[in-house]
Amino acid sequence: MDEVKIPFNLTGGETVYLSRVWPGLVLEWKEGHLLLEFPAEADGISSAVYGGGMGRLQRAVNQFVSRDYECSDPVRDMEFILREWGYPQEGCAGLMTAVPLEHAAVIEEDTGSAGIFCCVTAASGNAARAGVERPVLAAYRPGTINIMLGIDGRLTPAAMVNAVMTAAEAKAAALADLGVTDPENGLIATGTTTDAIVLAVSQSGRYGAEHVYAGTATDLGGAIGRLVYAAVTGSLQSVKSVQPAHSVQPAKVEQLAEPVISAQTDQVVQHDSKAQAIQSAPMAQAVPPAPLAQTVSSARLTQAVPSALQEQARKGGQ
Repeated sequence: MDEVKIPFNLTGGETVYLSRVWPGLVLEWKEGHLLLEFPAEADGISSAVYGGGMGRLQRAVNQFVSRDYECSDPVRDMEFILREWGYPQEGCAGLMTAVPLEHAAVIEEDTGSAGIFCCVTAASGNAARAGVERPVLAAYRPGTINIMLGIDGRLTPAAMVNAVMTAAEAKAAALADLGVTDPENGLIATGTTTDAIVLAVSQSGRYGAEHVYAGTATDLGGAIGRLVYAAVTGSLQSVKSVQPAHSVQPAKVEQLAEPVISAQTDQVVQHDSKAQAIQSAPMAQAVPPAPLAQTVSSARLTQAVPSALQEQARKGGQ
């Protein structure tokens, strides 16, 4: 598995990412959006606000909108902006996010039976826990954790749904290990109120295998889980590393003095009061502070909460 990358260095003019595992797949930072272009039409399933559901996809866009975006008709707004950008509306899945797009995290893996690409934009400003009562939203709001998955390989429709389930589980695991909580009740968050996902599958036969399952006990599902976990953590780390202390909103991340349950070890983990790292028996290394690293080892990400996130957690999450 590759390392997590924050690939877009706008001051250095780095705005294009070429996939290593899916030949011809291109992710590009453009003014106001990320464009994920597939080399050929792919089978898709998504919860995208525009072009969601099941169908054939040629591209996916992740549009940046301000936090005060007026959300009464996002489909109309997306149609308008697609025309302005010059993209055909057919075969397009459209997401929206208030996360600055330079914080997109990308990671890939070739399992030998499929090539998997994952891009995540993430923040925890409206973290929420599934399974509890909470106020409902009257209108659409732009997704806070957006996941774009691309798989070069063959999957049955059932395996595609299974892949989405695995991705959602990995996202929840990442938030749990980071101690992100629902501000309504203080419980560990499983996502945010407006997360979205796009999965595109090439159905190429170049690997000579067809996947009928994508759960965590399969090679494919295991890789999807690792990639989503690492990318969610990497994007959150990138966002937190540049967030001014005075702009941090009240508690979205657990106070460091309180223990959390590690999703990796099923053990109670006590936060270090000096915010150096969260320690548990199998955890041997800590991730370097985010401002010093543009690439983040996914192995390290699964072992310790980034220190930059912990420093911010003292004052509350985003």
